[in-house]
Amino acid sequence: MKFKNVLIVVEDIEKSKKFYKDLFGLDVILDNEGNVILTEGLVLQDKKIWEKFLNKDIVSENNAAELYFEESNIEAFVEKLDNYQPPIQYVNRLMQHSWGQQVVRFYDLDGNLIEVGTPV
Repeated sequence: MKFKNVLIVVEDIEKSKKFYKDLFGLDVILDNEGNVILTEGLVLQDKKIWEKFLNKDIVSENNAAELYFEESNIEAFVEKLDNYQPPIQYVNRLMQHSWGQQVVRFYDLDGNLIEVGTPV
């Protein structure tokens, strides 16, 4: 067995494609009617389709999982976050853990939690 992708639910596929391209450099591999596969294994699923599949409501900002990225030039990345429009909703601003790693946590446009840290 091989793990392939992580799927997150989004309200607006086009805005989310732009968000992940602008901030993380992810490109579209496949765009198929509300189901978009990006580079690095991230899949965007239209909220309406996901709700229909599950027959359940989607809970935004549930803080039950996060996407994790590493960035060696974290100060430049945080500057990019600070200048992004619409404004980023931070969970915590740039901080340093006791082991020396710097991290920032924030939500994407749909309340999916993201952490970006320096390589460990």
